[in-house]
Amino acid sequence: MSNHKLENGIKKPVRSKSGVTPLTVVLKPRKCNHGTCIYCPGGDFVPQSYTDKSPAVMRALQLKFDVRKQVESRLNALINMGHPTDKIELIIIGGTFLQYDLDYQYDYIKGCFDILNGKESKTLSEAQKINETAEHRIVAMCIENRPDNCSVEEIKRMREFGATRVEIGIQILDDEIYKKTARGHKIKDVIDSSQRLKDAGFKLGYHIMPGLPYSNVEKDIEKFKLVFEDESFRPDQLKIYPCQIVEDSPLAKMYKRINYKTYTDSEIREVLTRMMRIIPDYCRVMRVMREIPKEKMLSHAASTSIRKEVEDELRKEKNNSIKEIRIREIGFNKEDLKLDTKLKTIEYDSSQGKEFFFEIVNSDDVLFGLLRLRFPNETFLEELWDCAIVRELHVYGQALNLHEKGINSQHMGFGKLLMKEAEKIAKDAGYKKLAVISGVGVREYYKKLGYNLEGTYMVKNI
Repeated sequence: MSNHKLENGIKKPVRSKSGVTPLTVVLKPRKCNHGTCIYCPGGDFVPQSYTDKSPAVMRALQLKFDVRKQVESRLNALINMGHPTDKIELIIIGGTFLQYDLDYQYDYIKGCFDILNGKESKTLSEAQKINETAEHRIVAMCIENRPDNCSVEEIKRMREFGATRVEIGIQILDDEIYKKTARGHKIKDVIDSSQRLKDAGFKLGYHIMPGLPYSNVEKDIEKFKLVFEDESFRPDQLKIYPCQIVEDSPLAKMYKRINYKTYTDSEIREVLTRMMRIIPDYCRVMRVMREIPKEKMLSHAASTSIRKEVEDELRKEKNNSIKEIRIREIGFNKEDLKLDTKLKTIEYDSSQGKEFFFEIVNSDDVLFGLLRLRFPNETFLEELWDCAIVRELHVYGQALNLHEKGINSQHMGFGKLLMKEAEKIAKDAGYKKLAVISGVGVREYYKKLGYNLEGTYMVKNI
């Protein structure tokens, strides 16, 4: 199947190559409770960790950060570009959402559902119920957060919203650098939040920031190794954002005084290459480099295409040992594709629990689909008692509409195969039930597999 046939009519097909269509909304500006990290670029009129030239922020500014208008505008744009919009991943960026006023939080989430549903609901739960069978379903929801904002109560609230993925900024695992950069939390917060989030079934992403003040290339690599060598961490996803000096940030006012210099292109390339060699099969690098315009930076800005340059070099190596998910996805490996698929299982300890990473791959290790099954360390949510939990089920490939016929990976039965394997492993381990942290818009799929809604999870007796 050629790229042209599969992607015909879709503008910027990379946006939906991974099986779902992302829709990003931006929170209104608000200062974080802890203050400002020294590298944070935002001012009073845009979210603290963004600039007014970031594409999503520019859209939000035009709409005065009205979330309903943002969803409507973005949905129309995606439709006009030819993307399927019945499987939406809602991504909320711009600030620490859980620190906003409670009424704002609930209205914000409800507003997203209402616009996608095409009608106003009286309550959030009513809007979610409608969305289960709506034309535009929220199949996944991501919230950007901080390690020190993941208490049990906050996790319950994120589940009430319908969130399935949480990204936390850990930058570098070094308490001394946290203190010097005014980060406002400690490594212990990263460890504790990672365990709670995984035990609640969330897919967990870390934001990593190489090149921070008081660090260097060797320290960055040493601390990055800990992310995967120490079972207290081991995230499912990464965003790697090399530190930049952005105008109006505290760092812009102090970098000369502390004799700080950002990494050169060659240093960033070296760090990325060494990091990519460390990342295991079960982790996906979501993004490299922030979308910050060069005119906003006070130092040399690395190329935003540096990731592709590094990956292209790694692909050329004879003994290419890169196992990171995105580089292996079918959506990015369609040439001469072999369909000799098999089920592969990786077991590993993570945050005091046991993880099973199931993946459907071919003989070239191209990835068609995956499932993350967890035997939790601690169950603090009543609906998860006696449950193993599926933290993610994902079939890769260009996103298709719900009733569209399968091509290579999507809608080919891989999801059912992975769920059967998860049920078998959980049952063999003595679990009575299997729970899934399902997005609201995927509940109908799991109902067909025998799962029922308990609390905010889809649960099945096994």
